[in-house]
Amino acid sequence: MKNKTGILFLILIGLTHSNFAQQIDSPTPEATTTEIKLSYKDIPDLKEAFIDTSPSDRKDDGIPVGELGVDGGNKEMILSLAHGIADNKYDNFDSFLIAHKGKLLFESYYSRGRINLPHFQASATKVYTSMVLGRAIQLGYLTMADLNKPVVNFLKDLDRTKLVNGVEKITLHQAMTMRSGIRISKEQREEFKKNPSQLKGQGQIQVFLEHTEPITKDSQSFKYQDDPRLVMQVINAVVPGSAKDFIKNELLDKMQITNYGWKTDVSNLPASGWGSSMTSRNMIKWGTLVINKGKWNGEQLVPEAFIAKATSRILYTGDDDVYGGGKDVSNQGYGYYWWSADLKYGNKSYFCSSAQGGGGQYIILIEELDLMVVVTSRDNDNSTLQIIAEKVIPAFIKK
Repeated sequence: MKNKTGILFLILIGLTHSNFAQQIDSPTPEATTTEIKLSYKDIPDLKEAFIDTSPSDRKDDGIPVGELGVDGGNKEMILSLAHGIADNKYDNFDSFLIAHKGKLLFESYYSRGRINLPHFQASATKVYTSMVLGRAIQLGYLTMADLNKPVVNFLKDLDRTKLVNGVEKITLHQAMTMRSGIRISKEQREEFKKNPSQLKGQGQIQVFLEHTEPITKDSQSFKYQDDPRLVMQVINAVVPGSAKDFIKNELLDKMQITNYGWKTDVSNLPASGWGSSMTSRNMIKWGTLVINKGKWNGEQLVPEAFIAKATSRILYTGDDDVYGGGKDVSNQGYGYYWWSADLKYGNKSYFCSSAQGGGGQYIILIEELDLMVVVTSRDNDNSTLQIIAEKVIPAFIKK
């Protein structure tokens, strides 16, 4: 009944894409054994886009599902968007998913997207690092008050007699908002790489804080750089065991995230600013954790106060170069590795928080509409936030 209804619906709205009905009926795009072993650039494009307005209940992943148009959203509008994506009228998407009021209502895969293949996350990894720090706070290894304490206070292996002036000004809060004030040239970084052994463990931070320009009030302005490495070092220093085990045991396992990748930094700690890979459904889980104010299946994994801080607009970064933006995207800001912006539709603007990764990876949260959009892509020159403002928000506004 579902498939017949879907085909009839497409006829009624007059979509003429020759393969569109087949796309809805086609099997979920699972990566083959061969594809799983390939690098992303070598994965073949899907022959047909996969579009589903009633996502399958994969009981092993714990994600509640519903039906677009029944549990929320304008089905015709979202299918029109999906049709446009399939016809390459928009960015080079690999996946586009929508969850509303706690249920996954729309799931689609294009090009190199596969439901079971972790997709590179690039800088969206920073958001996962933020949640790991929040988990450490929830378990009492840190406190919310510790966010305002110097990073060097937690790193006992540092030789503080060799550090530049002002390092005590670098608090966790500053590091979480990309305002450590560390300033190291490209030439210095190239020199560091020649002796990677000095960058193991807390040696990485020792090198940074010995060779940076002095930390001053003026230098502690927003700069997108190495600051997540400071945070991962603190996590590793305060939790029992290793940061790697802590991430797996205290977040990934609890959220039933088993199909993922997470690279190791030169320090031998988990990569913190980039380097993770997640399936699109796993990205939905991270977003759900945040939308539910740090709870997962009723358990408080991350403090609600930390979630509120992380996703707030702690500072404005300016609208000169908004990643994924457009005419309806403004007031770009930053929290604890979460970006923020106002998305305008009609006479109203909706505040959104988003994880963002180079190439077009997004977890976009619009709390007022209880709406989440997850995107994977290979398009660095994307317009994803503008597309959400123009095409998705109106589909979830009650007329």
